[in-house]
Amino acid sequence: MRADRLLALLLLLQNRGRMTAPELAAQLEVSVRTVYRDIEALGASGVPVLTDRGPAGGYRLMDGYRTRLTGLTDAEATSLFLAGAPGPARELGLGAVLTTAQLKLQAALPAELAQQARRVQDCFHLDAPAWFRDADPVPHLETIARAVWDQRPLRAHYRRWRGEVHRELHPLGIVLKSGIWYLVAAVDEAVRTYRISRFLTVDTTDARFERPAGFDLAAYWEASSRRLEAALRQETAHLRISPRAQRLLPMQFGAPGARALESAGPPDAEGWVTVEMAVEALSVAVSDLLRLGTEAEILGPPALRRAVADAVTVLADRYAVDPVRTDG
Repeated sequence: MRADRLLALLLLLQNRGRMTAPELAAQLEVSVRTVYRDIEALGASGVPVLTDRGPAGGYRLMDGYRTRLTGLTDAEATSLFLAGAPGPARELGLGAVLTTAQLKLQAALPAELAQQARRVQDCFHLDAPAWFRDADPVPHLETIARAVWDQRPLRAHYRRWRGEVHRELHPLGIVLKSGIWYLVAAVDEAVRTYRISRFLTVDTTDARFERPAGFDLAAYWEASSRRLEAALRQETAHLRISPRAQRLLPMQFGAPGARALESAGPPDAEGWVTVEMAVEALSVAVSDLLRLGTEAEILGPPALRRAVADAVTVLADRYAVDPVRTDG
């Protein structure tokens, strides 16, 4: 491990020029004291590391010095597939490995291509989590990822909305969707999806399992997502919406909102249009549609219109009087 770290340190100085000890420590995910020791080790091995002192100081290589020790390990080569997602790479336990792999790749490229690769990194960044929501705690993610890679069964304690269960799972793959990690696993001759933050404990067994022949993680996930949306959105709401609500619909309801707008009727004199939008069960649809406030009118079905009217009546009664105040 230290040899890999020393090479990573050398490649950082080669690719980026002068860097301070705290900057190197952050990139290598080690302490500043470890950086000091590694700098001494590089110097002792004959690498010309120069120290510039003062406020703009740091460490740099002697002008003209370059190394070509850039062979990628298996783990580093694998981590490059996560090059656009450094946050998820860290959660999978591949943060430092990914950094080293990228540095080796940059060092191996011709100068003009290496500069272009760095420019791409400067101009494009992937931020996987959804807006305004903290990421799920996933303390077992690295263990699960290793089990997926090694094809080892997991003994898992999992929390469902109906209660807790114990399962032996054959982990087939991991999916990151809108900042939420999911495990796709075979259990009882079926393939199912588990939210990784809901695993209470996981233990890897010593056995190995064979992946189902022809299993395609991306194809499974796409089909599963379509089935989930179809199962959730079995009702259709008939709405009359204002021009402002027409702008809000895709933002608040995603694809169903965008599809509803595509089928909108002609606008009336005030610019309002009628649309039909797929919605979830009645109780969920009421809460969702109330987010449009006075910018929408629910025309049908009758049960949904009555349910929204009842909710609005309750709110009106609740806010009709001032709240009771008590002194002290």
